[in-house]
Formats: sequence, structure tokens, C-alpha cells
Amino acid sequence: MRATLIIHALTSGGAERVLSIMANQWAAKGWSLTFLTFDDGTVPPFYELDQRVRHIPLDMERDSPNLFAAISNNFKRVQTLRSAIIDSRPDVVISFLDTTNVTTLLATRNLPFPIIVDEQNHPAMCRANRSWELLRQWMYPKADRVVAITERALNYFSPAVQARGCVIPNPAMAVNLAEKPAEKLLTGPSLIAVGRLNPQKGFDLLLDAFAPLRDRHPDWNLTVLGEGELRAELEAQRDQLGLNDRVHFIGAVKNPNDFLQQADIFVMSSRFEGFPNALCEAMASGLPVISADCLSGPREIIRDRVDGLLVPPENVTALTAAMEQLMTDETARQKLAARAPEVTERFGIETVMQMWESLITTVLDERQQTIALSHSG
Repeated sequence: MRATLIIHALTSGGAERVLSIMANQWAAKGWSLTFLTFDDGTVPPFYELDQRVRHIPLDMERDSPNLFAAISNNFKRVQTLRSAIIDSRPDVVISFLDTTNVTTLLATRNLPFPIIVDEQNHPAMCRANRSWELLRQWMYPKADRVVAITERALNYFSPAVQARGCVIPNPAMAVNLAEKPAEKLLTGPSLIAVGRLNPQKGFDLLLDAFAPLRDRHPDWNLTVLGEGELRAELEAQRDQLGLNDRVHFIGAVKNPNDFLQQADIFVMSSRFEGFPNALCEAMASGLPVISADCLSGPREIIRDRVDGLLVPPENVTALTAAMEQLMTDETARQKLAARAPEVTERFGIETVMQMWESLITTVLDERQQTIALSHSG
């Protein structure tokens, strides 16, 4: 199988982590894989890729100071991407994330191989601007399949898109809980949060929620893994709240499991999600978890009060109460933690990869049938 995978860049995000895992799984099966990215390649992929995976940066990022430049640059991107896709000689093309998906669909018009586009967030919360949203609604029905991360995400789209849609969750990778990191990474009882430091992840809400607990629970700390454009702003908020010795921003890490296994509670304060990988990783690591019940993913992953707690999204008071509930009740933490690793059974890597491979087989068969019908006519 020859597959071409397309994403804007192979940075430290959740979608990039999932795509890297998928690529490595397929490379191990002997597939021929090509990654096409829009960046210039000066920054290497954040997550490790199998050496058999070919990565081609297309250097298509250009500033657009006005409408004419934007139209011109996007036309060039489409042409460059189309040439690169053709050169990769794929059996199937899989694109990830909304604007990249639109560009891919524009670049592959009338090409003979199937095109699958994948949405990694709830699409209602990821509308770049009106022009891109209109393009998405227009182009998505032209894909062979639109993969949504949850049923709620798929139901956002028009009937024309839903007719070509299917749901495939992200994989939850199992963690060897018997292997503990040798290095001591966290001190004292610890809450931990993981994610890009951007508005979506709601770390400003998390800081506000943790602030009232500072004096009531002076032994507890909060550690945040991730990097992003809001780091300076969040650090300033932390200091203003008097939390500079209690909240630690570590930056991006390639393997958060070492930190997760030393933490006591995982907290996710996102304003919106798709199918949050960090939440799955925390549960796989045997952590009790607290998550905002945002669109979408947490409700599909957490069985409320069985293997985690759900709180109303963007509700600082509820988040504070949930954190304090688990901070003060070790029995409750242990009860949730005992069931949390079951997430790897419900969303195991083998199950998810089989869903992808079945989908690819289906769209290849459909394309062949279409070609056969056109020839017979």
C-alpha cells in the first residue's frame, strides 16, 4: 500500500502525535508512506518517525498582506501540493485538519485515487474565517470520506458531508505501568495538565480554578506540559495570582508518560476538543482525571464517576470543586484510577488501526467500481 499523508507541519500537537503513531504502525507493516507538510523543514518532526517514512516539506508558507496576495499564494499552494501528490504515486491520500483538508481537496480534483480528510477537533469550534468555512462545506462532499473524531462532530456537518462521513476515534496507547521513570520529575502531591498553550486549552481557567486551593492545600502543586503562544501571558497570570512557586510550566515534552506516572490527578480545562489524546494518555497511565465536558471527546472518553469526573465547560467554580474533591479523597482517586486504564481496551491501537484499514479498503474498492462503470459506459 502506498499512502500519502498531508498535514500543515509535524509539530508537537495532538493531531501530529496521532498521525505519527499511525504512520509508524503502517511503516512496520511494510506500507510505503510519504508525509507532505506545508513548512520548510527547518524544524524536524517533533515526534519520532520510522526511518522508512519519507517526509517532504513543501515550503508553502507565505504571508498574504492583502486579498490579491492571499488568492495568489493559495493558488500556488494548490499547484505545488498537486504536483507533490502526483509525484508520490499514492494508492490513497489522507489529509488532516480543516484548512489543510480544503487545500488538499482543491489540489486533488479529478485525480484517480481516493481522498480521505480527517477532522481532529469539533468543526463548530474550528472555523478559521467565513471564506474557509464556506470552502469546507463546499469541498468536503467531494472527498471520498470525511472522518470525524466523534458522532457529535460528524453531526455538525451538512447532510451532504454526513453522507460521506464516518467516525474513527484516536487510539489510546497502552502504558506499561510496571515501568516507572527513574528520575524524580514532580515534587509533592501533584496535579498535571497537558496541552498547547493556546486559548483552546483553557489554561487561564485552570489557573483561576487552582488559585483558591493555594492556601487550603499548601502541599499541592500544578505542573503544565506544553508550549505555545500564550506562555508569557499565562506565566504573568500565574505570578499575579501568587502561584509562582506552585504552578510550573515545563514546556513541550516528547513523552509525557514519565510525568503522568508521577502525578496524582490529571486536569483538562479545554474550551473545546476533538478527541483529546492527552486525556487518553493520562487515563492509560492510571491517573484519576477531571475534564471539562466540552465539545467534543471528553464525554465519549470518560465514564463520569466511573473512571473520571466531568465538569461543565468554562466553569471555574465547578473545576475548583472537582479538584478539591479528589485532592482530599484518596479513596476516590484510587477508585477512578483503577478503572482509567480500561480506555486502552475501548480505544486500543489495534482496534483503531483496523478501522482505518477497513476504511481505506472500502474507498479503494469504491473507486475501482466507479472506474469500471465509467469504462463500461
